[in-house]
This record gives sequence, structure tokens and C-alpha cells, in this order.
Amino acid sequence: MTLSVAIQMDPVEGINIDTDTTFFLMLEAQTRGHGLWVYTPDQLSLEDGRVMGRGRALNLRAVKDDHHATGVMEVRDMSEFDVVLMRQDPPFDMAYITATHFLERIHPKTLVVNDPAQVRNAPEKLFVTEFAGVQPPTLVTSDVDAIYDFRSRHGDMVLKPLYGGGGSGVVRLKPDDPNLDALLELHAMISREPVVCQKFIPAVSAGDKRILLIDGEPVGAINRIPAKDQVRSNLARGGRAEAVELTKRDLELCAIIGPQLKARGLLFVGIDVIGDYMTEINVTSPTGAQQLKRFGGADAAVLLWDRIETLRAPV
Repeated sequence: MTLSVAIQMDPVEGINIDTDTTFFLMLEAQTRGHGLWVYTPDQLSLEDGRVMGRGRALNLRAVKDDHHATGVMEVRDMSEFDVVLMRQDPPFDMAYITATHFLERIHPKTLVVNDPAQVRNAPEKLFVTEFAGVQPPTLVTSDVDAIYDFRSRHGDMVLKPLYGGGGSGVVRLKPDDPNLDALLELHAMISREPVVCQKFIPAVSAGDKRILLIDGEPVGAINRIPAKDQVRSNLARGGRAEAVELTKRDLELCAIIGPQLKARGLLFVGIDVIGDYMTEINVTSPTGAQQLKRFGGADAAVLLWDRIETLRAPV
């Protein structure tokens, strides 16, 4: 089977081929003989009911600083593709949401991974709240009084933007930290959106586990260790990846959310687990696949393309 695959992503020129999951997924597709075509989210258009993209054919090679070659810029009807990978990074803002509306017009005739309507309906820090008993104590609000009440009950807490990504804007506030008012003021200047308050989990010092799931089934995990004196363990924020095994609790968490992921067409998902708690369900652009394989774990790219090819196979 040969598929035509479009990838909606941040500029391909800027990726780190040693760590980037999108590069890993694209390279596996190319190895299988699938044709690649790349564009950025701002190059997507809706005209007279047709979803159009302005992009370029793409050829990849695993060579540092010389990892891609592209064809001439062209405009194509996105419904002509077999598969679209929606892989741009958050923030999950109105531009991101608009792109899901556009791509919803062509799905499922063109298989969009992940299902754009379900991506829109599953913001990563809100989706997890649908599952009772998986999170630490968590508050999502713009109400300053509610935030102070939460702090009085739980003390040491983490404050983060609701629609951020990659650890951006995440801070830890100890019970006597005087900066809460100033941080809330800064957030209000930047955005009208609520914030997330979450009871601090000391187990984060031992790592923030990223578990990858394909079509609702866990395929493996990596552990992300925060840098010294840091609360953020994201690899983009200086966290260090290491090998880790799935625990009984990890498998319990996956069993709780897995059926919903499958039912919603969320084929490639990453969840974040600290200690016994799940903190986020990442449906936009999950990372960690290269590190998982490097540590001797499953090849998530192979497993994902196996599933995509099954879904695209003629009936």
C-alpha cells in the first residue's frame, strides 16, 4: 500500500532530528514508500467549502543539518490526500481550533490523525478531568478567591496556563510564596483564559513519566527527570529522559482512559504520570517516541503506521 501523506507541522527546517517525534513518524512513512507533503498551519485555507493547503513535497534523510529536501510550493486540495498528520505544537489557541474546523471538513474520507473534532473537544488539561480518581487535587478557574481557597486547603501547588504546552508558564508556589497575585495579574494581561491549580506532587523529583498509547493501548514509556531545582521535567525545558517500565498503576490509568481514546479516534496519545497520578492527556502533538525506541522499547512509529495502514486498507 502506498499512501499520500500531508503533515501539518511547525517549520520542518527547525526540527531536531535526534529527538523530534514528527521527524520519526515521517521517516517511517517514507521508509514504507508513502509520499510526504508538508505545510504549516497558516498555509491552510477554506474557500467555497474546499480545504486547500499550500505546501511542498518532502524528502527526508537522517543527516544532521541536512535532513530534508523539498519540492516547489504548490496548492493542493487537502481531500486528495489519504492521510493528514496534525502535528503542530500548542499553544491550543483559536488558530489551532480553526485548523481543526478546517480539517474536520475532510475527515474521515481523508484520515486525519488525530481526529480533528476530538482534538478540539479534548483540551489536554481539561480532558483528563473527565476521569474520576486519576488526578491530584485540581482546580481550573479564573476566580482569584477560588484560587486562594484552593491554596489554603492544599498548600504547595503548581500553577499553569490552561492551554499552554511544553511546560511553558508552569510554576511551583509554596504555601508562603508571595508571588501568586503578581503571577495571576501577569496571566490576566496575556490571556482571558482560566488557569490550572494543582496540588504539588513531590514524586516529580523522581520523574514525570510520558506513556505513549496507540489506538487506546499503551506501548511504552519514558521517564523525564527535571533539572536540579526545577519543577518542569519537559524535555524542551531541560528535562532528561531515561528508561522506565510501566507499573501496575500506569496500566490501571491506561485501562481507564483507553476505551475513550479509541472511541474518539485519538490514535496517537501521550499521557503524563507523576507518582500515582495522571496530570495531562496529550492529544495534539505527543512526543517521546524516539527516546522510547532508543531505550530499547517499542517502535511507536511502526505501530502507528501499522494501524493507519489498516484503517486505510480497501474494504
